Amino acid sequence: MDNRVLLARHERAVRLSADAVHAAEGLPLDLETPCAGWDLRALLTHMSTQNRGFAAAARGENDPAVWETRRTIDPVGDYLRSADEVVAAFAAPDALTRTLPLPEIPPGRFPAPLAVSFHLIDSVVHAWDVARALGNTIDLDPDLAPTALSIAEAVPTGATRLTPDAAFAPAIDTPAESAPLDRILRLLGRSPSWTPA
Repeated sequence: MDNRVLLARHERAVRLSADAVHAAEGLPLDLETPCAGWDLRALLTHMSTQNRGFAAAARGENDPAVWETRRTIDPVGDYLRSADEVVAAFAAPDALTRTLPLPEIPPGRFPAPLAVSFHLIDSVVHAWDVARALGNTIDLDPDLAPTALSIAEAVPTGATRLTPDAAFAPAIDTPAESAPLDRILRLLGRSPSWTPA
């Protein structure tokens, strides 16, 4: 895929997540989410940390401290600011020429376009996580949906999904007629029918 197309779809994925998060403004942040063990506040904090980590890597920085989770008094606003930051970082003229340090993903260094794809699929899935916690859902546009699906299909399966720090749970069987978003969610271990307990 052309890098300009990838960046445009990545920005759409991040904006999709920002729209989902914006809907949480003024609402309680102790809501249950599809991410086991994380309420909405914890999920937003994780998402902001990931945005800042990817943004720093895109700028050529290699500071492990940027990946450390830090609680904030305004998780919604913090996420929205971090979303702008990561989009701007990847849009810089030389960003996609770099090999990016991503210490949380073995082996720890990746070509920038591959890193963008990692962040794109995270943004889509976490947009859905936030939306579901609020009783909403998301709509993938016709360009973003196949890109996100192809990335989800490439995520490794097997024993790596069973470790405590795995990014995604084991895949769920996917009916052949499933819509793209449902396929993405099931491939990454989420049930499209999830609702709070």
